[in-house]
Amino acid sequence: MEETQFVRRVREAGGRVAIVGGWVRDTLRGVKPKDKDYVVSGLDENDFCGLFPGIQKVGRSFPVFLLELDGVSSEIALARTERKSGTGYLGFEIRADKNVALEDDLSRRDTTINAMALELFSDGTPSRRIDLFGGEEDIRSCRIRAVSERFLEDPVRALRAARQAAVFGFTVEPRTIDFMSACREELMKEPQQRIFGELSRALEASRPSVFFLTLERARLLDAIFPELFALIGKTQPVAFHPEGDAFAHTMATVDAVAERTENIVVRFAALVHDLGKGTTPQSMLPHHYGHERRGLDVLEAWNRRMQLPKVWLQVAEFVIAEHMRASRLKKPGKIAELLVALSRLPVPAKEVLHVFCVDHGGLPPYFERYDALIAELLSIRGGDAPKELRGEAVGAWIRSQRTHCIRMAAKHWQDEMKE
Repeated sequence: MEETQFVRRVREAGGRVAIVGGWVRDTLRGVKPKDKDYVVSGLDENDFCGLFPGIQKVGRSFPVFLLELDGVSSEIALARTERKSGTGYLGFEIRADKNVALEDDLSRRDTTINAMALELFSDGTPSRRIDLFGGEEDIRSCRIRAVSERFLEDPVRALRAARQAAVFGFTVEPRTIDFMSACREELMKEPQQRIFGELSRALEASRPSVFFLTLERARLLDAIFPELFALIGKTQPVAFHPEGDAFAHTMATVDAVAERTENIVVRFAALVHDLGKGTTPQSMLPHHYGHERRGLDVLEAWNRRMQLPKVWLQVAEFVIAEHMRASRLKKPGKIAELLVALSRLPVPAKEVLHVFCVDHGGLPPYFERYDALIAELLSIRGGDAPKELRGEAVGAWIRSQRTHCIRMAAKHWQDEMKE
């Protein structure tokens, strides 16, 4: 169905149609908008479904439908209001009927830049932009601002505001920071899946650090991500980390890695690579001996609380365990083992190497030449071993051949340096 046909049918039945949220926001930002979301007001659910027989309903708590418009599966919601009646995101009484105006629907939204709408004429052309709360001005000012005190009704909005700041490169204004802080107690009771959802989306930002720095500004970081909060104040040797404490180093690392890869699994590994420093005894500072092992314990505790995806865990565990020695290995056999282990990770090895490169300020030759080396190492197979070898002896032969491969490569690197 064409959008114009959809709009005409709704308006002829006495309803209104508007494009809402992200499409309007991104158009004003000068960014190519993604899929359109629509809100229909002035009709109840029976009236609306009667206009579009067979339409697919996907909302359980409130009426949301999917309809193909101009060849794209589009989300259409009936205008609704919400009244806080309990705790958490389920603690709402929802009303969606023909008496709920579009403006009522916009007033329940989280931040001003998401509370704008573009109402459509019957021919599908824009009628007028509805901006009741100054969202356009906030876009011009690069500001994240709550629509109203109703921001407090869903505590995860505190995370969304921080995430929006990271994604758009905006700053959360002071009153909204206060609202975020006020969400603390209820936020700590929210399902961890909702927390993880905001974390994963924040890691997609060009500067993920803004998300965590904003949470710290709102005094929420210790409650939501205590493993990261523990890094604050953990001093480091200035010669190696002039950027400051372990938290500052972590924020700089995740942003630098984000500049090199969009892979959020690798970005998460960068975020957690130094988690163990948060448990370093005060008497040991500024050194952090053994923080790799302790970091694995901290990550395990994080996973018990949040149930991280298996792929995230696997890559993060490798980076935590290997990030200190990975760029400093000298023994050919150890280098071969590391390269093979790197090749077995569920994400491209070259992506993971971004973390090591950022953390150490560069890569050694065996990482720079990873593609050629790993191809040669993996070409050494048990089937090529001398026929008289059996069992463990075959494995020993493979290791010796791989060690020899690295040794010859290292000799070549040294010759290159002499030249």
